[in-house]
Amino acid sequence: MTLTRGARITGAVLCAALALIVGGWIGRDLTTVDAPPDLWRYWTGNGSAGAPAPLTTSLEDLLLIVVYVNVAVAALRSAVAATALVAAAVITLALRLPGLWVLSTSWMGLRATDELRTRALYCAFAALGLGLGLIITAVAGRRTPGGHDPYLRHEAYAAHELTPTRPGQGVSMLAFLLLGAAAGVLAAWEVYTATEIGGSRYLDRFTGGDTVLLPLLGTPPGWLAAVIVVLALVAAFGALFHAVFSRPLGLVVAVFLLGTGGRGVDIAVRNEFVSRLGDLPVRDQLLVLSWLFELAAGVVLLMALARRGESDAEAWRGRRPAYDYPQGGGPPPPMSPPPGW
Repeated sequence: MTLTRGARITGAVLCAALALIVGGWIGRDLTTVDAPPDLWRYWTGNGSAGAPAPLTTSLEDLLLIVVYVNVAVAALRSAVAATALVAAAVITLALRLPGLWVLSTSWMGLRATDELRTRALYCAFAALGLGLGLIITAVAGRRTPGGHDPYLRHEAYAAHELTPTRPGQGVSMLAFLLLGAAAGVLAAWEVYTATEIGGSRYLDRFTGGDTVLLPLLGTPPGWLAAVIVVLALVAAFGALFHAVFSRPLGLVVAVFLLGTGGRGVDIAVRNEFVSRLGDLPVRDQLLVLSWLFELAAGVVLLMALARRGESDAEAWRGRRPAYDYPQGGGPPPPMSPPPGW
């Protein structure tokens, strides 16, 4: 399945619009803090970073920009980027949906002005609309490889040669193991958290609440963990069966594993958890090891899934066009060749 040129441009524009929305909020926070490192410290849980006004973004917003920029580039460069557009849409819808009710709660009014809340709510609606637009573009912009135009056949053939979409055998197994293990680690910590706090406080981790310290654009931590677990499992089993969507979806999950693992490692290094790992309680030891695993898994998955796939390229090379493409500058063969052509 390939995308028309118009669909590819549309998808890139939609991703650029999503990136600009998030970038605008990050830019607003950068002008609020004294220095850019202060914003990073806020993202990694170091209080309010001494900002004179409330900060609105989280590390996940920066990770979303990384996803949008890469998907926009992929859409412009490849005719087989439909699954990448869908992956960007899925993560956008999943992370922006809670904003519809979180931003309307009364307790959020104690953390942000009405003007900021209104702007954030409009941006949440815009992001959801753009996410749906990505799905519509990926579905409606499909083009059957080859069609009836020899030049389009040649473009589709070149697209498959340049950007295969299925992971190879070894990469599939590696992605299945790492994504499945990461999903298991995240799910295990959520189960542990549920047993520790329980009741309505744990429910706030999914719905948002006054017991959860959440920035204006933040996603409730339990909801975020559940989204990553589900996407990681879908990508893991997709990779096991060499599904087309496994590479872009796995790359999106890898970006978030890298980001959250890096944030955790930063916390561990800043508080000297790593240097005195043996002296920490068992829970804290497991937490630091989980962060290290998420960071390593994100790096390995990015390196593995970003590689050129094997099966699609081999399968496509095994197909031969119905005719040879002209090597010179002459016109293409007619749609219905006469006898003896």
